[in-house]
Amino acid sequence: MFINFWYAAGRSEDITNEAPTKVRMLGLDFVVFRDSSGQVHCLSDTCVHRGGSLGNGKIKGDCVQCPYHGWEFDGEGACQKVPSLGPGGKPPARARTDAYPVEEKYGLVHVFLGDMAEADRPPIMDIPEYGTEGWRATIQQYDWVIDYQRSVENALDPAHNEFVHPTHGFSGADPDYHVPPLNIDETDWGTGFLVEYKAPPLADDKMREGTGREKNAVVTAGTWTHGPTCNATRINPMPDKHIHQYSFKTPVDDTHSRSYLVNLRNFVIEPENDARMMTRNDVVAGQDGEILEYMNPLVTPPTNTKEIFVPADGAIARYREILKGWEAKGWKIDIDKVEADRKKVAYAIPSPARRNAKGWVIDPVPMVDSSNVESVKQAAE
Repeated sequence: MFINFWYAAGRSEDITNEAPTKVRMLGLDFVVFRDSSGQVHCLSDTCVHRGGSLGNGKIKGDCVQCPYHGWEFDGEGACQKVPSLGPGGKPPARARTDAYPVEEKYGLVHVFLGDMAEADRPPIMDIPEYGTEGWRATIQQYDWVIDYQRSVENALDPAHNEFVHPTHGFSGADPDYHVPPLNIDETDWGTGFLVEYKAPPLADDKMREGTGREKNAVVTAGTWTHGPTCNATRINPMPDKHIHQYSFKTPVDDTHSRSYLVNLRNFVIEPENDARMMTRNDVVAGQDGEILEYMNPLVTPPTNTKEIFVPADGAIARYREILKGWEAKGWKIDIDKVEADRKKVAYAIPSPARRNAKGWVIDPVPMVDSSNVESVKQAAE
């Protein structure tokens, strides 16, 4: 799991100024809340006084109040009130917790988890069709006992469609089945490909309406990653019929993942078709989940030598190389140490404010030693 990227903390509609929302991301806990003006804020969940959980507290005006002793923290993480000091009491100078940049976009609350300067931060994954005429968007949430990296790699895997998704392939019955060579694309923050698939006709009359899928067809589809956890998938059942899916995956911890699927389509765009399309997405996601929840090991192995790669795995191999690059920058969390220390040490992902201020109470989250990355990369190759 990596710092210095944007992560979806929840749906905008679920974050209110009535009660704080506690969210676990990257193996750590956060509190998300709206102030009186409707602005969303995200803080590290740990109260710096005696370790209370801010997410279990209350919202008081523009602050979140710790349920243990009533200390109040504003959206910038600064303590504004210590009740035990009495009226007019001044909070200690070190009474601050990490506050993270927040942006609401595509119906989601995105949080930047890292200390990188604003000008250097990677962008939130773009959805150019969102809100444009001729496209219909829906949002779905999935919670899995899945390693996020396994999930991203599944999206980059063109060979699994033939056997995992009956509507995408022929379950190995086609004697001419093969995955054509992949032309790997490079983007500023990821990699991906577009390829042709042979696909069977759709059995659901309403689903195939306008797609031309009354008989076997050649469908173009592809997936591109954005950052370590997000991916965009484009499915073209006909040259003018498109389904574009944007998956914002948020690692909960090393074996649990939450995914927000923003699905856009440019056909059967009437709202009454939403439920049918969303049900179809649930079916496909469930088929992937049945595989990914039983992977052995559950998490992606540290080197490629523990798996056998073939040409169809080319995009996955490139994605792993990109992750190693971010690990070499010192952005990878040492989740094993976080878990080992959970009972005795409170950690926080360093926020941008730590660049300009010292004396923080909560320890910064431990990172993987980047000096070892080159040897790991060589072993993987």
